[in-house]
Parts: sequence; C-alpha cells; structure tokens
Amino acid sequence: MKSAFQRQSPGEAAILDAAVQLFSTNGYDAVSMREVASAAGVSKANIYHHFASKETLYRAILDQSAADLSGLVETLAASTGSFESRLAEFAAGHLQHLDRNPLASRLIIREAFSGDNQRSRILVDQVFGDIFERIVAIFRAGQQAGSLRADLDPALCATLLMGADVFFFQARDVLAQFPDVEFACHSPRFSREMVEVLLRGMMNSPMEVRA
Repeated sequence: MKSAFQRQSPGEAAILDAAVQLFSTNGYDAVSMREVASAAGVSKANIYHHFASKETLYRAILDQSAADLSGLVETLAASTGSFESRLAEFAAGHLQHLDRNPLASRLIIREAFSGDNQRSRILVDQVFGDIFERIVAIFRAGQQAGSLRADLDPALCATLLMGADVFFFQARDVLAQFPDVEFACHSPRFSREMVEVLLRGMMNSPMEVRA
C-alpha cells in the first residue's frame, strides 16, 4: 500500500502511516508512542528523532491533510467557468481527497465529533479554520457577482457543501445497500447532483421560509 505521506522521508512516512492508522482506529488519547513505534517497525527513540512529541506527530498528520485540502480551495478560487461548474469540481475534488486519505479523513472526523474542546480548537486552528473561511469567501464572492441570492448565509452554504461530502464518505457503504440509492457507487454523480440541489433547490417554485 502506497504511503499517504509522500513528501516525508521513508522513515517519517512509515511513522506517520502507523500513527494515523492507530489514531483513526483508537483515538489520539488511547495511543502511546510505544505502540506507534511497534506498528511502524522502528524504535521509540527513532520516532523522537523525527517528532518531538505525540502532539507534534498528531499535528504533522493534520498539516498534511490541510495542505492537500488547501490546494483544492485555491483551485476553486482561481478557476474560471460558471460558479456551478466550479463548485461541482471542488465538491468532486473534496470527495476524492477524502477517498485518497481515508485514515487521516476518519481521524479528523473522529476528532471533530469527540466533544473534546481542545482537540476541536486544534482542528479549527490547524486544519479547518483558514480553509473554511476561504470557502465562505468564495460563496460571498458568488453573492457579490450575482450568482447567488444575497440573503443566504455563506457560512451555512459552505457547511452544507462540505457536510454533504463528509456524510457521503462516511455512509457510502450503508447507502449502497439501499436499492434506490444508485449514486452510492458513483461519486462523480453524487457530487454533480448534490451541488445542483444545493444551488437550485428542490421546489419547482420559490417557497417562503418562516423563522
């Protein structure tokens, strides 16, 4: 299996691969550096040669995931074409990012739902914060350009877009068991049609939403 951490040295990549496997399965707090060393096939001293602490190791995993996702957001911001086509391209790329990095993705999702405020703060500061704000800014720019309704909350739009991808990534195997969920085995179709529903809605005619 190819390492998900291609930018590091072979030794670092082996440690990171072992750590993300253990963290995503057992949770950060339940994993010791000794267990990571054993899974990576290196000594504990070797881990500390590359990473000063378990926290440093954890943050290196988050850094890699953030770097990959940041590139997708930059592509979305810089690409040309209609707002809808650009958004569909980003949604498909985001889902591919989750699929290419399943262990790191599940680790981040696990941490996001852990209820631990400290871990949540790290995720916001190191992974999601800047990326999410840039996606919000892209929706806001779409409003200013007249592509989107001016009364929409751009942060809610960003949440719905990324949340749909995360749910599909997590629940795809279950969705595939339903006979009517034909898109479960076709990620590009899900991305395309999800964005269409997000942008165009479900109703044939506008509906007034009361507070």
